[in-house]
Amino acid sequence: MGKFINPFTDFGFKHIFGREMDKDILIEFLNDLLKGEHTIMDLRIMNNERLPETEQGRKVIFDIHCETDKGERIIIEMQNREQPHFKDRALYYLSHSVVEQGIKGTWDYKLAAVYGVFFLNFTLDEENKPNNNRNEGKFRRDIVLADRENGQVFNPKFRQIYIELPRFNKEEEECETDFERWIYVLKHMDTLDRMPFKARKAIFERLERIGSMANLTPKQRAQYEAEWKMYNDYYNTLDFAVEKGMKKGMEEGMEKGLQKGLEEGLQKGLQKGKAEGKAEGRQEEKHSIALNLKKLGVSIEQIAFATGLSIEEIEKL
Repeated sequence: MGKFINPFTDFGFKHIFGREMDKDILIEFLNDLLKGEHTIMDLRIMNNERLPETEQGRKVIFDIHCETDKGERIIIEMQNREQPHFKDRALYYLSHSVVEQGIKGTWDYKLAAVYGVFFLNFTLDEENKPNNNRNEGKFRRDIVLADRENGQVFNPKFRQIYIELPRFNKEEEECETDFERWIYVLKHMDTLDRMPFKARKAIFERLERIGSMANLTPKQRAQYEAEWKMYNDYYNTLDFAVEKGMKKGMEEGMEKGLQKGLEEGLQKGLQKGKAEGKAEGRQEEKHSIALNLKKLGVSIEQIAFATGLSIEEIEKL
């Protein structure tokens, strides 16, 4: 465990960006994210839980939900686990923030802008993967409602910004903008011995103080260490499953390759092995997380929502 907290644990992310008392850190980050467009002078951290309008509806819990001094709604999410329909989930989350602005009775449908900022510890799709390299391509993608033919923005009030961390490969001295400096620090924070860029931007000195393990209370440290263990276990389990799957796939591929040619067999075996390994790893990781959450006293319904497991599966653990 390093000198600074890992900002991509649930505790670490909300400790840095989700506290009203330290909201200037969030304001500075958002201003660097949206530099050249407009400046946020102030914001308020809103309740991150959205209850359904009907009993049959689904509750939504955002990582961070805030409203700027101009009334804009900003949802900020950190997603460590790869999901097959994450872009649909992001759209669903932002739609909640649009729909809840509706007013009963007479209303002219004027809406406040809604932004979604999504930190991803995985890459989204094949189209953004040049040279068949998963860690290359654009690390930031801005999605807007625009005219398909000329690209002109049709409505500026709905926007998604995806930050795919595995694609950001710059070293400290290569960072050219303050936004890139933010991403460098956040990506490497739990492995840093010192906080870079303090002389260039004062907010990084604040980040150093808030993110220091030494400045956590005993209760905060215990919560962080429990979450860090689950975070670390997840990646260790996934890496092992992928390695195991690749080994199995290579063996199967070599056997098939004897019949159809070694090159073709290896390729198919690797693909199948990776897929099986990831699937097995995800299921093992879900069970591990669910078990840890049960030990922490989290309700079965909340565990089911967080992991996607059924209540029956969780009760058997």
